[in-house]
Amino acid sequence: MRSIIRPALVLFAVLTALTGVAYPIVVTGIGRVAFPEEAAGSLITRDGKPVGSALIGQNFSDPKYVWGRPSATAPMANNASASGGSNLGPLNPALADAVKGRIDALRAADPGNAAPVPVDLVTASASGLDPELSVAGAQFQAARVAKARGLSTKQVQDLIAQHTQGRWLGFLGEPRVNVLRLNLALDATRG
Repeated sequence: MRSIIRPALVLFAVLTALTGVAYPIVVTGIGRVAFPEEAAGSLITRDGKPVGSALIGQNFSDPKYVWGRPSATAPMANNASASGGSNLGPLNPALADAVKGRIDALRAADPGNAAPVPVDLVTASASGLDPELSVAGAQFQAARVAKARGLSTKQVQDLIAQHTQGRWLGFLGEPRVNVLRLNLALDATRG
């Protein structure tokens, strides 16, 4: 029996050291060297204090801010410890009701806006934590934000254009806007 237990314990200790200690240290070190901002959480600071991460959506509901994608996380929106989608399929009546409610809320917040509502403003991302919004989603909200802040719509549209990130490598994905960075720029703008 001892001949079986001793090699098993040695193998357990070696694998624990390799996979539980050495591997995480090596991967973390590579991450900090190759991607220092991301490895540190991509924290965004204002006045020397962290206000959020560029990688995790924030919950904005005040009319003076651009609102991000809806979050399906529970028990609160943009809960990073509960990342995940709603798992509601396109034919699920609960999804249709949620989308209708979100459209109604957007229309109520900006009654004069008759433009079609961009899909990313009414559907949650797969992670429920999407920090970015399509350019169309940000532009849809420009007039409401401008009115609430006493700015011209053009000022808000210009800020959206300044904070638009292009396609990755020039051809992958779609142009997008980081909602937290845009809202911080709006806070720094005077009317």
